[in-house]
Amino acid sequence: MTEIEESMDSSDSHDSATSGKKSGRTSLLDSGEDFEVLNEEDIDDEPPPLEDAGGGKGKNTDERTNADTDSDPPGPVEEWLDVLGNDQLKKKVLEEGKGRDSRPQKGQNVKINLRTCLSDGTLVEEQSDLSFTLGDGDVIQALDLTVMLMEMGEKALVQANAKYAYGERGSLEPEVPPNEELSLEVELLEASDAPDLELLPPAEKTALAIHKRERGNVHYQRGDYAFAVNSYSIALTITESSSKVDITPEEESELMDVRVKCLNNMAASQLKLDHYDAALKSCVSALEHQPDNIKALFRMGKVLALQGEYAEAIQTLRKALKLEPSNKTIHAELSKLVKKNSEQRGAEQALYKKMLGNPASSSSSSSSQKHRAKSSWGLSWKWLFGATAVALGGVALSVVIAARN
Repeated sequence: MTEIEESMDSSDSHDSATSGKKSGRTSLLDSGEDFEVLNEEDIDDEPPPLEDAGGGKGKNTDERTNADTDSDPPGPVEEWLDVLGNDQLKKKVLEEGKGRDSRPQKGQNVKINLRTCLSDGTLVEEQSDLSFTLGDGDVIQALDLTVMLMEMGEKALVQANAKYAYGERGSLEPEVPPNEELSLEVELLEASDAPDLELLPPAEKTALAIHKRERGNVHYQRGDYAFAVNSYSIALTITESSSKVDITPEEESELMDVRVKCLNNMAASQLKLDHYDAALKSCVSALEHQPDNIKALFRMGKVLALQGEYAEAIQTLRKALKLEPSNKTIHAELSKLVKKNSEQRGAEQALYKKMLGNPASSSSSSSSQKHRAKSSWGLSWKWLFGATAVALGGVALSVVIAARN
């Protein structure tokens, strides 16, 4: 069987839609919990709807919503706008734009010029004509939240807490230390509606879905599992969209492959969020398309085990092991589940014995009672037989004496 070890991009490559650089950091999926198949270039895990994943309604999402509704910046250009009201993300207009009606909408594709600096003024990078879909999580939150408040042609300065930039982990590409605040100079160049997926050529549709999935991989590596689920969901929507243009069987197969990888990646994210029902749904969907997908089988086995369904989990993992007998991680997981299942059955049997009493004692007592009853019955018969013999003897003796007289 072909090796399916994949490696995910380890760094947030500019947090932009156009960045293709990779850092080579070890994937977070390559742990003792997950087996070698997770080392593929594309981690295979599918995302369910955000409402099922549970992570899509967290604090970060609420903050994005607040940013959507907070559309009135302060009057004077010199004043700072506290975007979220927590003093951790602020925006100041440097040059006025073309008016509030020119502000981009969530879901539109935007293009900006960006200059990123550390809190001490050190230049991190400069990017021209950076394109991304607003609100899709293609870039750091600071940009997603502030660009939608900018007017066309506006230049603004953004001060972002690490929470809305590269967080506790920092970034290798671009090079940003952990827990570092950033200063962003942003110029909004243009905004346009996203393409109609039904009219998108198959090759472009596949490329777009791959881009969204890779962005989900970045979120996963950074531990932002709810955002990863969101990106995988967007990628799934793209792969599952109908098409009004001709598509070849090969192109359809490519889209299907991306879809299954998204489902597997989503399942991994949902496991990290402890959303077992959603993860199981993702695994089932992946297996509907590819019944022998080892990653989907392995994760399904883990989900079932976490839900206490040991027998079904063991059966699923045995199927995965049959497809890849040399996989040590499946061996280890299967052995662990077999032991747990045996211990559980032993505990259940002990509980039943305790509830019903000691069967051995009960059996011994019953046998003793039967033996005593049998012995008593035998004695009764012996006594009756003896009494009858004596009576018959007395009658016979009486007859003899009577005859002599």
